[in-house]
Amino acid sequence: MSVKLVVANTDEHWLRTLRQIHNLREVNFWAPSAKSFRALKKGEFFLFKQKAPYNRIVGGGIFTYATRLPCSLAWEAFGRGNGAQSLQEMRQRILAYRSRASNDRSDFEIGCRILVQPFFFDDVDCIPVPSNWKPNIVTLKTYDTNDAEGRKLWDSVVDRMRRQPHTIPEKNAVRFGKPTLVQPRLGQGAFRIMVTDNYERRCAITRERTLPVLEAAHIRPYSDGGLHQTKNGLLLRSDIHKLFDAGYVTVTRDLRFEVSKYIKEEFNNGRHYYDLHGVQIHTPSEVLDRPDPALLEWHNEQCYKG
Repeated sequence: MSVKLVVANTDEHWLRTLRQIHNLREVNFWAPSAKSFRALKKGEFFLFKQKAPYNRIVGGGIFTYATRLPCSLAWEAFGRGNGAQSLQEMRQRILAYRSRASNDRSDFEIGCRILVQPFFFDDVDCIPVPSNWKPNIVTLKTYDTNDAEGRKLWDSVVDRMRRQPHTIPEKNAVRFGKPTLVQPRLGQGAFRIMVTDNYERRCAITRERTLPVLEAAHIRPYSDGGLHQTKNGLLLRSDIHKLFDAGYVTVTRDLRFEVSKYIKEEFNNGRHYYDLHGVQIHTPSEVLDRPDPALLEWHNEQCYKG
């Protein structure tokens, strides 16, 4: 099969910051403008290129998802995985690229390329840029393993990973031979953003769309064996999320919202929530992203107070 790889000019400060973080699971390769990104499919390589005078590929990540996000949400989802030590530092560096005033307080949108399982090569293993890389390339260039340069680049990346097995967990390792996609394992940030977009940035219950109060809820908590998978997620308003985690509300296998009698018994309140009892929840358009009935049943039986 044909597999694509992107080689992208990389902000040096972003790169230095991330190389210092141990056990990094996911990163946001942000772009100062909110342009769409369609160069890769999930599971293909996004590679980091140092600019002149280095002109070398120093690492990369497994492409998972691309979207546009308010800067604040990107920080909340990925934190230092944005290649900065604070939201303020991240904003200032983006504003410099955007030629905006440093006192700009708007929550501007940025382009986000979400990468999981990031890896960085030792200095001796950094890869020279392909021979057809042009010095005037400002952002990135896409390569295809059906072409000579693309296949050479693929083989070089695989060779470095073979020498540095810590770069990708063994069960997801790439191997010599026919190029293939790498199965990405979502982290918390990628899970949050993908669930948010899958539900069209609206609460599955109330249809609230004020983004700062919307949260990606795990149906089965990660701490209790649940995975960062979109089928294990619901986008909920923050108060409903808290009630869901505490077992005061649930979603049934037939996708109806239920409210426990214990809200009234314990708090002598809850009229707003009881008005929502029995409503059909809204679900993503893609079947594979909709709540898993088995996980909903788990929540009904193990968490819901009834």
